[in-house]
Amino acid sequence: MSNLAKFTKLKNMGGCFCYKYYKPCSLHALPPYLLCFYCLFSLYPIMAPSLRFLLFLSATFFFMQTLAEAATCSDCFIHSRAAYYPNSDENGTDTGRCGYGSFGATLNGGDVAAASDLYRDGVGCGACYQVRCTNSYYCTNNGVTIVITDQGSSDNTDFILSRRAFGRMAQTTDAAASLLALGVVDIEYRRVSCSYPYKNITIKLDENSNYPYYLGFVIWYQQGRSDITAVQLCETQNFVCKLLDRSYGSVWTTTSPPSGPLSLRMLFSDENGDETWVVPVNNIPNDWKAGQTYDTGVQVNL
Repeated sequence: MSNLAKFTKLKNMGGCFCYKYYKPCSLHALPPYLLCFYCLFSLYPIMAPSLRFLLFLSATFFFMQTLAEAATCSDCFIHSRAAYYPNSDENGTDTGRCGYGSFGATLNGGDVAAASDLYRDGVGCGACYQVRCTNSYYCTNNGVTIVITDQGSSDNTDFILSRRAFGRMAQTTDAAASLLALGVVDIEYRRVSCSYPYKNITIKLDENSNYPYYLGFVIWYQQGRSDITAVQLCETQNFVCKLLDRSYGSVWTTTSPPSGPLSLRMLFSDENGDETWVVPVNNIPNDWKAGQTYDTGVQVNL
C-alpha cells in the first residue's frame, strides 16, 4: 500500500491517533503510543519538514522517558531462576543464616527462601518478594510471596524456596509435582511489602545473651519494604545510646549494653535512599533475660 493510500485509509478511520482501530496483527503487543508512532512514521515521506522535526523530537522524548522508567522501575519483575530445599520438609530450614532459628522455618506460613545476592550481607533478611515461575502450562500469574530467612544459591539461582513455596507457584497439585520434579525453574520476581496483620515488631533475645555483659537479639515481623540498616540501644534515664553491631543476618549484638530499661531505635532505609528512625513504644525491661521475646508495641509500613 502506498503512503498516500495509507494516509487516506487512516483519515477515513479517524486519523493516525485512532490506534484502537489500526492494529496490524504483528503490532498487537506494542503500547498505544508506540503504535501511534508507527502510524506517523509510515507517513514520514509525505510530511512537511517542520512536522518531521516535531515527530523526531517527540519520538526522542518518549524513547528517553521509556528508558528512564525502565531504569527506575521498583515494581518491575526481574528474570532469574529458583530451586527448592531438596532435603527439607514443606517448610524452610531452622538453621538459616538470618538467625531466625526454628521461627524462620514457619514464618509467613512456611513460604520462605534462601537468597544469594539478595541476602546482602544480612540486610536482606526479612525482605519479601513475589516470585512466579514463567511456564504458563504449570504456573499461576500471581506466584507466591516469600520471606528471605537464609543465604544460599544453587545452579545460578537467586532463590532456594521451601518445598511449600515452590509448589505454591503452580496452578494445581499435579502441576506442583511437575515443578518439583524439574528441581530448578525460570522465574520472575520483584520486591513487595511484607504484611503481618495483628503483629507488632518483636525482638527475640539470643540464647547466648548474658546479663549484664552481652546482649544479642533478632528482629521479627518487620512490615513494609524498607531495610533495617542500623539499631541503637538507649538508656531511658539519661538517653545515652549505643550503636549495635550486625553480627550476621538479622542478629544485632553488643557487649557491655547500657543499663536500666532500654529504649530501642531502628533506622529504616528504603530503595530511594530515604531514612527514618523509629522508636518503639515499649522498652526492654531492666531485668531482661536470654531467650525472652519482647513486643515493641509498634509496627511500620515503610
